[in-house]
Amino acid sequence: MTQAKHLETELQQLECHFTWELKKQDTDITDLLNRLEENVKINLGGKAGVAQTYNSLAFVKYLLGFPTEALSNLQKSVELTKEYRENDCDKWLIVTYGNLAWLQYHMKCYAECESYLEKLRDIAERFPAEPASALHHEVLGEKAWALFKFSRENYETATECFRKALELEPNEGEWNAGYAIVLYRTETEPSNPTDSPTIKQLRRAIETKPDDDVLKVLLALKLATYKKYDEAESLVEKALENSPEDPHVIRYVGKFFRNKGSVDRAIALLKRALERVPNSSFIHHQLALCYNRKKTHLFQTRSQRSKSAEIQRLRNQCIYHLEMATTMKSSFIFAMSELALQYGENQHISKAEEQFQTTFQTAEEKKYGSQVVHFHYAQFQQHRKKCESLAIKHYMECLKMGPDTSEGKRSAGSLKSIAERKICRNPKEAFGILGFIHKEKGEKGKAIECYEKALSYEDNEEYLQNLFHLRLSLE
Repeated sequence: MTQAKHLETELQQLECHFTWELKKQDTDITDLLNRLEENVKINLGGKAGVAQTYNSLAFVKYLLGFPTEALSNLQKSVELTKEYRENDCDKWLIVTYGNLAWLQYHMKCYAECESYLEKLRDIAERFPAEPASALHHEVLGEKAWALFKFSRENYETATECFRKALELEPNEGEWNAGYAIVLYRTETEPSNPTDSPTIKQLRRAIETKPDDDVLKVLLALKLATYKKYDEAESLVEKALENSPEDPHVIRYVGKFFRNKGSVDRAIALLKRALERVPNSSFIHHQLALCYNRKKTHLFQTRSQRSKSAEIQRLRNQCIYHLEMATTMKSSFIFAMSELALQYGENQHISKAEEQFQTTFQTAEEKKYGSQVVHFHYAQFQQHRKKCESLAIKHYMECLKMGPDTSEGKRSAGSLKSIAERKICRNPKEAFGILGFIHKEKGEKGKAIECYEKALSYEDNEEYLQNLFHLRLSLE
């Protein structure tokens, strides 16, 4: 067996970025690179967080074909880890040494590769992992963070890794914070805050990491969805007071104030954050949403003559920031979809249609975001192209993907409004739409009643099938 082949057999057994199935095609590599470099620049997570970031940054540099820069990043990760962990750093270096072994192997530096493997053998002998997990919590936690940052395709696996890490070390602040953040990204809204695993975990994370102001603002955003404004505002003000210049904190504070209706304050904060991290697609997107909110408010409150120029200015600002966001992150589904909608509002219909088709394709490739694209496309068809039949079709597709999400609820509302307008001139279709809404929301009795009314006007195979299955499910 050749030396390279012998090394590869052992390398495959390591736990590090090179063995975690982090696929280049699953991420927007340019956006990921920007985010990781920004995290280093603003010292996100302190020395511990930056050491982990250098590990992920090194792997991205390797994927992009810059092994020397990758090696430099890994060496920085080792230096930082030894600095902040002092005498308790060996288990925290398992992932980094694994990455270094792999990188040296790919660079054909086999002696250096063997030296890192020897370090890992020594650590494994001195610190055997718990039999139940076969991994140290230090490895599980870093694996969870790496998966989470790399792609939303990995959110489920990242969640499980954080859970396992916390089973081994319940008081580790980094793993509590990571688990809270991944829940924040993935949780659908429960009916009340006491049922929310995200709120419970955010509170737990703040207990174990009390200086993390990002966690405070994320908790505030969740509490605000349940109208718990007093506690939410208190958390936001504390976060701003403690971290007035941290762009990672300010971007979420800006989102909070936009949701609250304090749009000008949100814009001022987000612009300040953008000065520090100009390549943030997130901040550009948040600014676009702020300008869109101002535009909508202006449209509703002033006379047509006095507002048209200002509305166009705000629309242009919105489009500019959406274009910046989608340039920086080519797979930013939500910004892409909103940009298409704004093109349509700006009477660039063919440009909007082209953008929507690109966004549908990207959402299908990335396997997320289709619901919001269907919702925006339905709005585009209804209000810009005046094609009600296609609007109904896409509102229905959106509703089928999740009646309890924001887009699902808004689609149900739009479909209900369309049905109510049709009730006199086309009662069969109107009751069919209402039956569909009730069916998707799980309101079987009301759905049956609506489908029966629709069928009293005219037979319809689809309505008959729906009625049959609904009655069968009640037996």
